[in-house]
Amino acid sequence: MQYRTLGRTGVQVSSLALGAMNFGAIGRTTQDETTAIVDAALEGGINLVDTADMYGDGESEVMVGKAIAGRRDDLVLATKAAMPIGDERNHRGSSRRWLVTELDNSLRRLDVDHVDLYQMHRWDPATSDEETLSALTDLQRAGKIRYFGSSTFPAYRIVQAQWAAREHRLSRYVTEQPSYSILQRGIETHVLPVTEEYGLGVLAWSPLASGWLSGAVRAGREITTSRSQVLPQRFDLARPANQARLDAVERLVKVADAAGLTLIQLALGFVTAHRAVTSAIIGPRTLEHLRSQLAAADTVLPADVLDEIDTIVAPGTDLAADEKFDTPPALLDPTLRRR
Repeated sequence: MQYRTLGRTGVQVSSLALGAMNFGAIGRTTQDETTAIVDAALEGGINLVDTADMYGDGESEVMVGKAIAGRRDDLVLATKAAMPIGDERNHRGSSRRWLVTELDNSLRRLDVDHVDLYQMHRWDPATSDEETLSALTDLQRAGKIRYFGSSTFPAYRIVQAQWAAREHRLSRYVTEQPSYSILQRGIETHVLPVTEEYGLGVLAWSPLASGWLSGAVRAGREITTSRSQVLPQRFDLARPANQARLDAVERLVKVADAAGLTLIQLALGFVTAHRAVTSAIIGPRTLEHLRSQLAAADTVLPADVLDEIDTIVAPGTDLAADEKFDTPPALLDPTLRRR
């Protein structure tokens, strides 16, 4: 396992991080299975575990808390907030009112007295940066969080938050968690240059592109990944973007074979090769999944392989642009752009 410094914090984290979204009902993973996955991940050298309050409406946090009991100090624990929890209109977003309440909820579910990294799951356009950063700074000073970061923020919002922290003399975001894979390279255009400029650690989620790069999706085969059951439109080959992804996968398999690698090793090695990326977050649902992904822990792709990947999916290109999750709200909601 490789280890890297998380931004400018001085904290050393593994180049592969364990994502907990599939723990519980979402991934049909029991507590015993979750604990076994966490055990194997830690034994394999992973020391960063990432979850969120909205994964299974808190179920993931509860399961992670039980799995790490007795070894809290041996790992870097991260969680997230800001996505809707239930139907109550104020149980979401990044207001002081909600963050103070929801962090306590997360700490209770995780059964810990602090988290190492508290991340804003999405940018909240209804709340000012000063409001959010002020609340997070106070929570940090209270010892409930060590650091805080953003997730899936557009580049201009990352910059704005850095300037707001400086302007109001508040603590700043030290990490960004964007979606990044061979098939979704758009963040190379603006986000990654900005994170480098401000010295942010980058925790890349979905490095296997929701299963497209797991080896389970191939031409002529029925697509049966767990994500295809939940989000069938992302695997509907009648959509041009999905056909483009399948064509890319078939070409990438040949590159991996020629390099003596699995497609998973190629995919994870690609993400961790970027100098701005600190860790790739893997989200195994089973021990078998974890082991196949841990096999990429020490994968270093040579320049010629990276060059071949560039010819298949050009740098800065998203093959499914509609899955970016960072589109400005005014482009999605007509009421925000019309009087």
